[in-house]
Amino acid sequence: MEEPTPVGAGADLSALAITLLKGVIYREGDERLWGGLLNLQARVRDYVAILGLELVLDEAEGYAFLKSRPETAEDEAAVKLPRLVARRPLSFPVSLLLALLRKKLAESDAGGGDTRLVLAREDIVELVRVFLPDSSNEARLIDQIDTHLNKIIELGFVRRLKATGGPSGFEVRRILKAFVDAQWLADFDARLAAYQAQLAGAADAAGATDDE
Repeated sequence: MEEPTPVGAGADLSALAITLLKGVIYREGDERLWGGLLNLQARVRDYVAILGLELVLDEAEGYAFLKSRPETAEDEAAVKLPRLVARRPLSFPVSLLLALLRKKLAESDAGGGDTRLVLAREDIVELVRVFLPDSSNEARLIDQIDTHLNKIIELGFVRRLKATGGPSGFEVRRILKAFVDAQWLADFDARLAAYQAQLAGAADAAGATDDE
């Protein structure tokens, strides 16, 4: 009878690397896989570094993922490797919703309540509504917000919860903190202020036209 492969063997290292290349590893998703990653994290870091990647692991929050390693002067002089972790350009509405959810997560943490942030669909609509152009078509507005929310779910920053006798909710995943930091929020706030000024100017122009 064959002995089971011990945690730390080469097969486990390869399996961890492949799983990370496919996406995020969550502690809550697979406790055994998470435990193996904690045991082998130093070897995983060395393994993925060869591919120009680095491991981001937050043991307290319970997630791990790979990102492209920042380029150095030595990298620029060497032959560049193909990018394994693709950059995904985000539309302004998706970036807006990410920023608003990140701020909501920070507020929840500051309040010292539940570590999980779960929002109803109506809560998310209200978060975004004030920042979007006025629309007389409520259904169309909600459909647009749903489209942006589905994109964020696809990116893994929000998880749709199954309804159990009531309306479904959406959990804002804590990995969002790793992607939307204070500097990103500050830069986005500046863009948002300019966007709101643009909206206000458009509204004033429309009002002036109506008065003529």
